Amino acid sequence: MSIPDYNKDLMIDPDGLDVEWLNQPARYMRYSELSAQARRDVDRAKAALDVTRAMLDRDIRQHPDKFSLDKITESAVQSVLVVDPKYRAATDAVIQAQYEADLLNSAVRAFDQRKSALEGLVRLQGQGYFAAPSVPHDLALEARKRSGEAAVVSRIKEQAARRQAASEPLRDEPEQEPVRRRSRAGEVAL
Repeated sequence: MSIPDYNKDLMIDPDGLDVEWLNQPARYMRYSELSAQARRDVDRAKAALDVTRAMLDRDIRQHPDKFSLDKITESAVQSVLVVDPKYRAATDAVIQAQYEADLLNSAVRAFDQRKSALEGLVRLQGQGYFAAPSVPHDLALEARKRSGEAAVVSRIKEQAARRQAASEPLRDEPEQEPVRRRSRAGEVAL
């Protein structure tokens, strides 16, 4: 079985959500059918492996000398089976069929995820998420501007206060009384 390129089918065109919703059930069904076919192929490959095993087992037991066996034991028969080219080819067919079935099963699960993604995109579109903004908004930049504006206003107030202080006439300070000290001779004014 050839596995289609499911990555392409999983892609969502956000500009065509209506078309994507219309195609979703058909795509899901297609991959569900392919997954079922792959599981059927695995079952057929396993059945073919069982037939190959039974025929080889019979041949080994009927003609041990053909397989270079002196004595027929279960371990000897098993050893000959696993190296036989027919048995190995049948085993490889089972492994390949299982691999393809696993991939297609994963693709079906991915289409479940695609459905959820479509639902989310439609909700976002309904909320105007994809609409162009009317005013660009950078909150971090605005916060920096506002804190910078506050610093500028504070500096302007400080400068105004200094200018006002410089332009006011000096007031005469009240005269201080002279400091008097006592000495042995009496009070002395300094």
